[in-house]
Amino acid sequence: MRALAILMAIGVLALGVFAGVHAAQDKKSRPSPAAKTSCDLGGGKTLTIDYSSPRAKGRKIYGDLVPYGEVWRAGANEATTFVTDADLSVGGKTVPAGSYTIFAIPDKNKWTLVVSKKTGEWGTPYPGADSDFARIDMTASTLPTTVENFTIGFDKTAGGCALRMDWETTRASIDISKK
Repeated sequence: MRALAILMAIGVLALGVFAGVHAAQDKKSRPSPAAKTSCDLGGGKTLTIDYSSPRAKGRKIYGDLVPYGEVWRAGANEATTFVTDADLSVGGKTVPAGSYTIFAIPDKNKWTLVVSKKTGEWGTPYPGADSDFARIDMTASTLPTTVENFTIGFDKTAGGCALRMDWETTRASIDISKK
């Protein structure tokens, strides 16, 4: 009886390892692969964003695939996470250390960054304004060349980092610093 229990435990463990390896391979082969970026805030503090990076594939993005004036998940697949171990000033608004989900509301001349308290979403459903921690204006500008892959990144600034979201011919950006 004990041998059967050990054999079953080994089988379950092997199945778990197989599922984990398969899930990792699946994420790498997705049309919108996983991506990560981080900002070193100094003093051992960081801000990290995990997202999936969709491709344009010849499609019209803003104003079509991603409609103007509507909440967008700022990526693909799993919700885009925003995790900081420092209290931040994001575009002048205080965001305490913690884990959040971010969304964006694109428009031609101005974007809005939505920092949501709800985490762990999958896909497109926006949890609703009652889950918003903050909505913060972003600057929208035109890029000199087309960007095929949606990209979130940081540029170092004197006070912290500038968060940028680039895709198609649009850049949305906002300044972030440690409080």
